[in-house]
Amino acid sequence: MKICSVKATIEKYKKASSDSSNNGSISEANTQYYQQEASKLRAQINNLQNQNRNMLGESLGALTLRELKNLESRVERGISKIRSKKNELLFAEIEYMQKRQEIDLHHNNQYLRAKVAETERAQQQMNLMPGSSDYALVQPHQFDARDFLQPHGQDQPHLQLM
Repeated sequence: MKICSVKATIEKYKKASSDSSNNGSISEANTQYYQQEASKLRAQINNLQNQNRNMLGESLGALTLRELKNLESRVERGISKIRSKKNELLFAEIEYMQKRQEIDLHHNNQYLRAKVAETERAQQQMNLMPGSSDYALVQPHQFDARDFLQPHGQDQPHLQLM
């Protein structure tokens, strides 16, 4: 029985060692793939950085006439889009300000109408008062505590605190 167990152990060893060698080749393939992807991404980043510099008007010396014309047309399209968006925002702001001004004017108009109505009511009340044809302001009667405490002219004793 020992022979079977030794053979089984050897088989397990061979299988494990072949799996690890396969894992190593898979790992190497993955490493190679990711290195290639990283290299592609670095090249793409460099290309985008160069395009960005070109858009800013920098590093133009290496560009051909055709590339410069393409860059110019791209910049002009970009400027056109920027102006369009800017005008859209300005018109929206103007419209907002006009509506806000209309609302403020409407509120002010309502306030002034209320004040005019109040003034007209006050004038009508003054016209209803006897002897107010000359629009003289009627002075309200001054309150006199002595008159209030002395009804019908009778003297009342004064209270004193002790």
